[in-house]
Amino acid sequence: MTTLIARRLAQLVPTVLLLSIIIFSLQHLLPGDPALVLAGENPDEATLAAIRAQYHLDQPLIVQYLYWLKGVATGDLGESMRHNRPVLDLILLKLPVTLQLAVMGICIALVVGISAGVISALRHNSTIDYATNIASLAGISVPNFWLGIMLILFFSVYLGWLPASGFVSPSEDLKMNLATTIMPAFVLGTGIAGVIMRHTRGAMLQALSSDYVRTARAKGLNERTVVLKHAMRNALTPIITLGALEFGALLSGAVLTEQIFTIPGFGKLIVDAVFTRDYPVVQGVVLVTSLFYIILNLLADIGYILVNPRLRS
Repeated sequence: MTTLIARRLAQLVPTVLLLSIIIFSLQHLLPGDPALVLAGENPDEATLAAIRAQYHLDQPLIVQYLYWLKGVATGDLGESMRHNRPVLDLILLKLPVTLQLAVMGICIALVVGISAGVISALRHNSTIDYATNIASLAGISVPNFWLGIMLILFFSVYLGWLPASGFVSPSEDLKMNLATTIMPAFVLGTGIAGVIMRHTRGAMLQALSSDYVRTARAKGLNERTVVLKHAMRNALTPIITLGALEFGALLSGAVLTEQIFTIPGFGKLIVDAVFTRDYPVVQGVVLVTSLFYIILNLLADIGYILVNPRLRS
């Protein structure tokens, strides 16, 4: 395991370098001049020149990239053109909000998806199996924005049980924090639960028909041991990768859900930055999200080894 981690960490440097080039290049393909956005209406040339010089926008792209890369290497992601604050401070302010939603969403998805997938596989071709498949397909098909609006109308407007929007920090009021995040977390987890359910069902059906499961049953082991210790343990291997990738997708894909529920997370930060051509913020947020993907893939590889001892050799 130590060799695997060392090898993956060695791959991290060229991967991050390539990512930084792609992120920087794509960001500068966006139309518009950030200096014009910052200068306001009817700016004079002196003001525009001063803004471009301050943020190195008057330099060639390769020089701008090297300035940014030098800062990233030292932990400095630059300064927001709009907020006049370090990008790292903005990310550290918004990241816990989106991270909480992502953790809650993936927990809902894993509990519902894996449980439903196992039950569906054990009740293959039964009414429960058909109903579970229909429910998973509905979860995948329903758009997040529609589901979010329906939840707001039912639980906030009609029943009055939950607040329709906003966010309260868990350090201020834990109960109110859960009340403001449970609906967006459910919206985020619904589609992923459907995907995980279908993958779990397929993996479990394959595992239950394998020779080692038939051997375990022939030895007289009870069905619970056969399912949990033998079939499910092997079926979880592809689910680990899927869960890691979907968790990364939650961090980067919660933009629409955060907008619907007015959650001040990564979504609002990145949307505002794109519209105002705030290059440092866009680059910083995308880079941090990409690093999360890389770390999650490393954790998925470690999870493989823990679940399947045959990979330890």
